[in-house]
Amino acid sequence: MKYATLSAMFFLLAACTSKETGPIGTVERLDPGLDAILQRGTQPEVIASGFEWSEGPLWLEETKTLIFSDVPTNTIHQWSEGKGVSVYLTPSGYTGETPRGGEMGSNGLTLSLDGKLVLCQHGDRRVAMMAAPLNNPQPNFVTLSDTIGGKKLSSPNDAVYRPNGDLYFTDPPYGLLTQADTDSAKETPINGVYRMSHGKTTVAVDSLTRPNGIAFLPGGKTFIVANSDSKKAIWYAFDIAEDDSIVNARIFYDATKAASSEQGLPDGLKVDKQGNIFASGPGGLWIFNSAGKVLGKIKMPVPVSNCALTADEKTLFMTADMHVVRVHLRD
Repeated sequence: MKYATLSAMFFLLAACTSKETGPIGTVERLDPGLDAILQRGTQPEVIASGFEWSEGPLWLEETKTLIFSDVPTNTIHQWSEGKGVSVYLTPSGYTGETPRGGEMGSNGLTLSLDGKLVLCQHGDRRVAMMAAPLNNPQPNFVTLSDTIGGKKLSSPNDAVYRPNGDLYFTDPPYGLLTQADTDSAKETPINGVYRMSHGKTTVAVDSLTRPNGIAFLPGGKTFIVANSDSKKAIWYAFDIAEDDSIVNARIFYDATKAASSEQGLPDGLKVDKQGNIFASGPGGLWIFNSAGKVLGKIKMPVPVSNCALTADEKTLFMTADMHVVRVHLRD
């Protein structure tokens, strides 16, 4: 979801052009533990710009390419060193013939365990898999999940695979035209976190107001969900029992106070192999250790929606409003 306020947009228009590249933001170091994750002297840099609302970054290691959604334009773009930006796939999230507005494109992107592109499609209100290969993308999709209990999903937002192959995804109303629970098109009574296993979709969590980003800690027994609600700007943690039930629901970190004074909310997040969490939130990107301690922040002048890591975890990419930003974490 796009969070920019009118004042933020005024700042943005005054500060840069739609094609700006170069340095942006600062690093705030809050704990010595950050030094092992983010080397000193690193300067975030805009590598691509001019998008309406960039989201869902995903690194494709085979081609050394970053792909990401521009949600309102129904397009996935790609970026690679030396080649810059080009269109990767369109339409990406809405394949209907009737014109519509709003956030209709793809949002979160991930890879299945066998390397196929999986898309959270706002406009088509489903989680889908691209049938074409990654190196020859085509807008032909296979539906993975679009209903729960006979009711249409609202607008799947972000998704992640558990190591056992189960797919977990969030379903807030941001892709509906009014983005509200009262939207006449909304069929489900909750904004759920869902689990899809062996072709069946079930409710995993039904208690969050605006579930958004989702990621697993190493081992696949605990997942974290970002709640994009200014009144409950919280990252929650949930454990999975042996029978796949959800247990030990708890607050991982409460950023509601920060959300009252800084733009942006808990949104997309990624977890590295050591269990460190990179999470978009109020004021930029927050970096936690696996225990929930804030190690530092990458402060940004515009809201950050999501992030991605390269396979070697030496480079971080952030989608931040109209920008795509690169951060060299370490050599």
